[in-house]
Amino acid sequence: MESPKPYKVLAFLLSLGLLAASCGSSSDSSDTTTGSGDDGETTDATTGNSDDAEASSGEPIQLGYSAWPGWFPLSVAEEKGIFEEAGVDVELTFFADYLGSLDAMAAGQLDGNTQTLNDTMFGVAAGDEQVIIVTNDNSAGNDAIICDESVESIEDLEGKTVAAEAGVVDHFLLLQGLDSVGLTEDDIDFRGVLTDAAAAAFADGEFDCVGVFAPFTLQALEREGSKVLFSSADFPGTISDHIVVTPELIAERPEDVQKLVDAWYLTLEFIEENPEEAAEIMAAKAELTPEEYAELADGTDIFDSEEALESFGDQQDASSLQYVAELINPFLVESELTETEASLDGLFDPSFTQTYVDNS
Repeated sequence: MESPKPYKVLAFLLSLGLLAASCGSSSDSSDTTTGSGDDGETTDATTGNSDDAEASSGEPIQLGYSAWPGWFPLSVAEEKGIFEEAGVDVELTFFADYLGSLDAMAAGQLDGNTQTLNDTMFGVAAGDEQVIIVTNDNSAGNDAIICDESVESIEDLEGKTVAAEAGVVDHFLLLQGLDSVGLTEDDIDFRGVLTDAAAAAFADGEFDCVGVFAPFTLQALEREGSKVLFSSADFPGTISDHIVVTPELIAERPEDVQKLVDAWYLTLEFIEENPEEAAEIMAAKAELTPEEYAELADGTDIFDSEEALESFGDQQDASSLQYVAELINPFLVESELTETEASLDGLFDPSFTQTYVDNS
């Protein structure tokens, strides 16, 4: 598989995770930044105090995160000392290559990581034990099915040549769109093509439609007469992102896991109250200007605590993780990414978000 482009240009590496993880990819490009010094205190904290950090009940929680707008708030938590404010010792590792974070989590090098629902389920199906404790966000337009002028509706996809990277979230998005009008993959001429190659080929007129994520959406839209037929904004919940931890961390240090979740929501409060300062921090981590970062962030719907709690519910639509997971499972098997479906028993733990909401 071709190596992903640098994250300064490609802020949405996360969508590549499923396929590359299934191929056993490893990363040599992780860029490590730590939230704790040797004495257990955050080295660049500007708020909070060391007494809170001492309340943590063990070694620093090793947490990985990657280049995605729904996860960049963790850089704010680190810089502003919000982990210490919440009383938990967290050592953040930033991965310029999202795939590297998946490998590190699977190898037991991390206590937790930021991951898509698809990738988490892939890991579980492969034998890893992982638990989702926070829903960070939904993709809200950063993944899209783009077509030429011959396609005006989803129904028009029948018989058309549609390219997407097989097994990744844009392939899954395509199937959800087809299903919404009673079509299946058998009704189209599907071509499994790597995302960058698919975007370039579509721009050159090779396919009728393509499924890609930003910024490859921009490249695809360079084709004259092309347009977004539908996107992740039309299917909310189809592509969700999370903080995932090991069950051992929950069993051995439930109080610290609660503080970690508290720190996430305290960070969102800080961002809401200090939008310009927070945007500067997140843009700097993404190596973008605040204006550039704002354009990327618009395609991501970050959840507040109430919205996140609702995602753990049993409603029969895409607002429920359980519901979407039951759609993803056969997709993983039919795409031959996994031999068996992922067990959903114990995959979702809303208790920490529930406690935060109860105490707010």
